[in-house]
This record gives sequence, structure tokens and C-alpha cells, in this order.
Amino acid sequence: MRVLSVASEVYPLVKTGGLADVVGALPAALKPHGVEMRVLVPGYPAVMKMMAAAKAVHTYPDLFGGRGRILFGTVQGMELLVLDAAHLFDRPGNPYLGPDGKDWPDNAIRFAALSTVAADIARGALKSWSPDILHLHDWQAALAAVDIRHRGGPRTVLTVHNIAFQGQFPASVFPRLGLPASAYAIEGLEYFGNVNFLKGGLALTDMITTVSPTYAREICTPEYGMGLDGLLRARRHNTVGIVNGIDTDVWNPETDKDLSATFSLRALEKRRKNKRALEKRFALEQGDSIIHGVVSRLTWQKGLDILANQLDWLVASGARLALIGTGEPGIETAFAAAALRHKGRIGVTMKYDEAVSHLVQGGADTMLVPSRFEPCGLTQLYGLRYGCVPVVARTGGLADTVIDANEAALSAGVATGFQFSPVDEPSLQNALQRSASAYADQNLWTKLQSNGMSADVSWDRSAAHYTDLYRQLKG
Repeated sequence: MRVLSVASEVYPLVKTGGLADVVGALPAALKPHGVEMRVLVPGYPAVMKMMAAAKAVHTYPDLFGGRGRILFGTVQGMELLVLDAAHLFDRPGNPYLGPDGKDWPDNAIRFAALSTVAADIARGALKSWSPDILHLHDWQAALAAVDIRHRGGPRTVLTVHNIAFQGQFPASVFPRLGLPASAYAIEGLEYFGNVNFLKGGLALTDMITTVSPTYAREICTPEYGMGLDGLLRARRHNTVGIVNGIDTDVWNPETDKDLSATFSLRALEKRRKNKRALEKRFALEQGDSIIHGVVSRLTWQKGLDILANQLDWLVASGARLALIGTGEPGIETAFAAAALRHKGRIGVTMKYDEAVSHLVQGGADTMLVPSRFEPCGLTQLYGLRYGCVPVVARTGGLADTVIDANEAALSAGVATGFQFSPVDEPSLQNALQRSASAYADQNLWTKLQSNGMSADVSWDRSAAHYTDLYRQLKG
């Protein structure tokens, strides 16, 4: 079976978040199930650099205002189709944001082009290869489902990685999207007088998936649906939650070159060397007290404002903190100020670094994920894999992947971390106290680490679910 996966980013070529990790891991995970997946991504500078030896398999003399080509090549075993359109994607930095930190003003056109090319490939534009299923990721690819519904093509799947990002634009952009006039309707792209890429895709795709079962239920409610809950309730029977996995080759504590010392469940004592390296990297005082780790975007969604308000209490409790991430200026400032107040107890790196994120997972004692909502979350899965015990909010995929260390779970010997709800300061403080108490009992802590490291966080089960879904759609 052939599947074309369409996304705005893919690891290891370009990454701003977990979407890239998922898109990059799926092809290899699906291959043992008989699924040949190719990935279509925009030709950003970082992508084009990796595609120097690629060959052009289709050309557009005029693609939304400039010349475009589809390139085909292989990167680290992944078969890639790249949309080379310099007038749309040859821009430095973040794929979505200009130098001023704001969305590129032509983002609607840029990702309409990506979706148009995806639909063309789906209808046989490449001649030598065409997909049985089109798998679209988030709003940047959602327009392809609208195109397919109006002009024909194979069945489509649209995965919602975060419903907060929808691709909303003024109605004046619609004539430039290259779609028939009938696509601008309440059953399609129209949304309160504007254009909404994700809404159109959700309305017209054959199947909707989200990245965890709990999130699939949550987005059908006004609290989490971000204005699309009514549509999602209407499409409930065409919606399924499939929890993400992680690439267990990339995230493997036994072979990870970004660690100071590799380790395994059978040699967990070697993990201590990473704690020493983490202390040095974040200028933390050396010691045995608990180190809480954070690898996150510093945003309201991620609940990092709540944690920022608890930092003085955290240090007073005897704990330490190592944080890496960037985000909202106010939250960044709060963490930076706390690091100055508590030198040696709080260390922050306000720049994302993939290698350092691996060291945090391999050296911190806990991984804090206090998100107000979290479709799936990968950070806690990395934590489980690396013996970095997750402390998470009880929402979305966090609720689906971490077993709270309550009395029943501890008695049954299955607990893997700590959950808290609601997402507020008292609940977070309680969870941190619970984790500190457990850490003081090293036998209990080792059991939590062992349970987490023994959990199946790979793509195996999820890949089987996706394969079944594709086969049902193909018929």
C-alpha cells in the first residue's frame, strides 16, 4: 500500500516541535506493515541543503506566482518528495515566522501551494508513483482534503496534532487559493466570514485522527475544541485517537551519543554520570537532591507560567531545576530572573538544542510537563524511555501515557510517574511534593524508573492502528 504523508516539517530536516518527530518516524514504523510511505515537505533552505542530489520529477512553470519543482530523494532511508519553490520557501529561520517574529503574510499562499501539489500527486501527477491514501498533518496540509473532495482523488486522513493552530485568514485570500468557488461554504472553508484551513479539512476529509484517545474526546468539548467542537461532535464517528510513539533508535539511552554516559535498565547506576554532566552544563550545585527537568516551549499552553510562579517555593523545598526552551517573552523573563536569584539551584538555556534536550532526559530525575492541554506530548515518552520520571498534567496524551503513582498503582507495581489536576499552582505543588517524597525512597524511585523504561513507547502498536485505518479506507 502506498501512502503520501504531507507536512510542513519533518525530522531530521526541519523541526519546530513534535510534529516533525512524528512525521519523520512514521515511514520506518509503517514499513514492516507493508506500507510504503513517502513524505512531501516544503523546500526550506535546510531541506534543500539535504536534497542536493535529488532529481526533479515534476515541474510547474507557474505555481502560485513562481516556478516550482517536485524533487525526489532519500534522506536517512526516508523517501522524500520536496516542493522546491524558492519564491515561497527559500527563507531563513523559522518555517512559519518572518524576521519580526510574526507569521509570514503569505502563509496562506505558501501552504495552499503545498496542499495543491499534494492533491496533484495524489491524482497521478508523477506518473511513476501515486498514493492509495493521502495522510495530511495539521492545517498546513489540510487544504488538500478540500481539493480532493472537489476535484477527485484517493481517500484522505487528516491528523490534528494541535487544534489551537488552525490556519485562519481573511476571506479576501480565498480567490488566490486556486479552489472552485463552491469550496468557500459553511460545509467547507468558510468560518465566521473568514477562511479556516483546518476547519475545511476536518469537514471534508474521510477520516480524522488525533494523537491520543483522550485528546480525541477532549476536542469535542467547548473547553478544548477551540471553536471547532461542534463540527468534531458531528464527525465523532469518523474520528479516532492514535497515541504517538517515539523513534526508539534516536531516543535510546543505550546508544545515545549526546549523553555523557550511556545506560540501560540493567545498568541504571551509570545514569548518575549524566546527572553530574547536567549539573555542569546548567551550572547547578553538585549534589544528590532531586533535579526537575523541563524541555518545552515556554508558553501558556504548556503551563510554564504556573511553574514560573512556583520557583522560589521549589528551591526552598530543596529541589533544583534544569530548563531548556524558548517562548513567550514574559515567561522567559520569569525563568531568567529566577535563575539569577537562585544561582546553582536553577539553570536555564533559552535556546532549543537537540543534544542538550537528550542530556536533560538522561540526567534529570523528573520531566515536568504541566500543560493546560496536550494533544499527545513526546517529552514524557522520552522521559519514560530514559528513566526520567514524568510529572504531568492529567490531560490529552499525558493522561494516556503516564500511570499515576497513586495507592492502587503503587500496590499493583505499575506506576510510572505523577499526574495532577486541575492545572493550577496548588495541584502542581502537590505533585512536586509527591515526586520528592518518592525520590527520597530510592527503592520506590528505582521501581518507577524501571516501570517507565519497560513501557512500550515505540511506534509498533500505533503503526498497526494506522495500517488498519489505511486498509479500511482503501477498501
